[in-house]
Amino acid sequence: MTYILGIETSCDETAAAIVKDGTTIVSNVVASQIDSHKRFGGVVPEVASRHHVEQITLVIEQALTEAGLTPKQLDAVAVTEGPGLVGALLIGIQAAKAFAFAHQLPLIGVHHIAGHIYANALENPMEFPLLSLVISGGHTELIVMQQDGHFEKIGETRDDAAGEAYDKVARVLSLPYPGGPHIDRLAEQSDGAVEFPRVWLEEGSYDFSFSGLKSAVINYQHNLQQKGQEINPSHVAAGFQQSVVEVVVEKTRRAAEEYGVKQVIAAGGVAANKGLRSALEATFEKQGIPFYVPSLPLCTDNAAMIAAAGYSKLIAGERSDYAMNGRPGMPLTSWTRL
Repeated sequence: MTYILGIETSCDETAAAIVKDGTTIVSNVVASQIDSHKRFGGVVPEVASRHHVEQITLVIEQALTEAGLTPKQLDAVAVTEGPGLVGALLIGIQAAKAFAFAHQLPLIGVHHIAGHIYANALENPMEFPLLSLVISGGHTELIVMQQDGHFEKIGETRDDAAGEAYDKVARVLSLPYPGGPHIDRLAEQSDGAVEFPRVWLEEGSYDFSFSGLKSAVINYQHNLQQKGQEINPSHVAAGFQQSVVEVVVEKTRRAAEEYGVKQVIAAGGVAANKGLRSALEATFEKQGIPFYVPSLPLCTDNAAMIAAAGYSKLIAGERSDYAMNGRPGMPLTSWTRL
């Protein structure tokens, strides 16, 4: 049995977890900062870093206590190296370095998006080749994995990520932060939908663009205001979500077909969106391709996903040294070769 301590502090969640053999969660502790950032309408990096300093030791201790393990029973420490807010990343990295050094454990730096992908391994076996839709506040990407630890990005956002667009549209509708769940709820309850454009880009492209859609929502609101008419938030939310979901699902479907994958998985905070989840499930049920998405707690930032990805790197012989630094623009690179 291999036990890995995972640490995640890339944004506004301070998290620590222990995972056995890369697939079994032994403990998973998350200290959320949402209440602290709500009044600002978004994450304030300095505030996030201060909260991480206050919480990091406590969540590590709690993860060990809940797992019923001592540091001597651990086999490695995995920590988010990037991307993310540099100040926030550094808190987790320094804590991981200190813990690994004190207990003579291997240190493993993990890419945050690799963590989101490997959250799926905690609930369902990953079968290769697979296609991963990564959809979050900072990322919207399609990634093909021919084997464990190998990533080929075939599509990405050219401007706003889907989650970022959700939050900006939520602000237009005067909805609380984070806006994604509120738009999802309004869309589900709505009895109508505003027709917004679908952005497909060039023929055959797997890239995404949501900036124009966000602008269309803002222009729609301004036009109604100039006419003295009231906006219907649920109709706007439904129209916005329908546009996002249609484009994301269709591009994911085409990619799965072209690359002949055995499995499609979703990852990231926006994968918790009910409208998107149900559309993906229905689409791939028709296609006859197994589709998996993590349970809601594993879609948002957590440390169990970092430990799961760390396990894959550990068995591949990957290690980090104490020169590791926070890498806010860290690229996703493979740790195995085809």
